[in-house]
Amino acid sequence: MDFVSDSLANGRRIKCLTVADDFSHECVDIAVDWGISGEYVTRVLDRAAIFRGYPQAVRTDNGPEFTSRAFMAWAHSHGVKHILIQPGRPMQNGYIESFNGKFREECLNEQWFKTLHQARSSIATWRQDYNEVRPHSSIGRIPPARFAELHRQRAGDATQFPSTITQID
Repeated sequence: MDFVSDSLANGRRIKCLTVADDFSHECVDIAVDWGISGEYVTRVLDRAAIFRGYPQAVRTDNGPEFTSRAFMAWAHSHGVKHILIQPGRPMQNGYIESFNGKFREECLNEQWFKTLHQARSSIATWRQDYNEVRPHSSIGRIPPARFAELHRQRAGDATQFPSTITQID
C-alpha cells in the first residue's frame, strides 16, 4: 500500500490510497478522498476482506497512516503481519512503487479532474481495465483478475480432492 497525491483542476489536493496484491498483481482498491487517515485505511482493508479475506501480511512505508494506533491495532487484531520498509528505501516496496508509476502516467497525468466524484469514477474505470482487460507479462500475459481466478480454482480443486500422494520428490 502506498499513497499518490494529485490535484483537481481548481488546485485542491486529493489523496489516493493504492492497494495492490503482490502475488496476483491485482489492484485491490484505490481509495480517493481529500484526506485519508489510519482509520480510513482500515475501513478500506476491511471492505476488501469481505471478498478476499484478510492478507497474511501488508508492506508499507513509515507514513503516519500506517504507523497510527488505529492501523497497528487493526493489523494485530486480524493477525496481519505489518512489514515496514526502511525509511528512505521505497524500492523495498518495489511492486507498489512500480504500480504507482503506471497509475500516475496512465490515469492521473492524462486528465484534469474537475470534481472528487469525477476523479473517483475515472480512477475506478482505470482500475477495472487494469485488473480485467490488460494482460501482464509477469503472470503469463493474462489480466490479473483472470490469473487470480485461475489460482482460486486450482486451490479449490486441491482442497476438494484428497491426495493419494504421500511424498513428492
